[in-house]
Amino acid sequence: MENRVIIIAGPTCSGKTFLSLKIADLIGSEIISADSRQVFRHLSIGTAKPSRIELSKVRHHFIDCLNPDEVFNASIFEIESLKIIERLIGEGKIPIVAGGSGLYLKALTDGIFNEPANDVEYSLQLKEAREREGNEFLYNELKKVDPVSASKMLPQNWKRVIRALEVFHVTGRPIWELHKEQKREIPFQFIKYAILWDRELLYENIEKRVDKMIEEGLYNEVKSILEMGYCKEINSLNTVGYREMISYLNEKISFDRAIELIKRNTRRFAKRQMTWFNADKEIKWLKVNSKDDLENAAYSIEKELHNN
Repeated sequence: MENRVIIIAGPTCSGKTFLSLKIADLIGSEIISADSRQVFRHLSIGTAKPSRIELSKVRHHFIDCLNPDEVFNASIFEIESLKIIERLIGEGKIPIVAGGSGLYLKALTDGIFNEPANDVEYSLQLKEAREREGNEFLYNELKKVDPVSASKMLPQNWKRVIRALEVFHVTGRPIWELHKEQKREIPFQFIKYAILWDRELLYENIEKRVDKMIEEGLYNEVKSILEMGYCKEINSLNTVGYREMISYLNEKISFDRAIELIKRNTRRFAKRQMTWFNADKEIKWLKVNSKDDLENAAYSIEKELHNN
């Protein structure tokens, strides 16, 4: 049975790149990157892209494909990834999808519904209301019309709150109902794995990763992107590492404070990722404490694939 697709998920700094590269080498396949930021050119150090050597060893998809101000989202990822998966399976290979974007992975495995068109005027009204009243006001409005969706969001996720309000405004139905109605049948079996570190060890990995990014020139990378003419407000730069460095460049915080915030915000991001992946009961967790454990996990996965 060769219609299998391997998913390698996990929080930032957990070793997804290392593990997926090892598996790809063992089974002779290609890697589809499920990272919402590595797809953009010029964002390399801050997104911890695979090195040139690693990219030369195994073919990767969705790395360095778009300029920082171009559009890429979960829906595009789903459509384009399915095309690649079909090709690879047709060649007798088992595709490997690796990344920490839970929404992208969910779009691929479960589908993402074709949402109603935007009501631009209504959306603008909601944004203006947010500026006047704050996030809590919008959140309370959503709770009135769609408490189910509200229970799955936080007030600070105001863009999602606005979208849910907009969908209800356009259709008269809660967004979760539309999601539930979507049905998609694809002839693939997704085998999901996620990497699980002891929290303290993961946080140590994060500290080391951020220090390495600073040493490799994250500041210069951010400065260079802005000097190319890209606006600091574009979505791709609304990313941990870039956001804090932009604040430093704008003289809002010190360099040391920027580093401190990158580490703190990366830890918080990892925690949110773990919460997302913990909700997926199909995931097989790979408990690791070292790079050797990651390598052993790759051999175990290769053995499972061979035996099934």
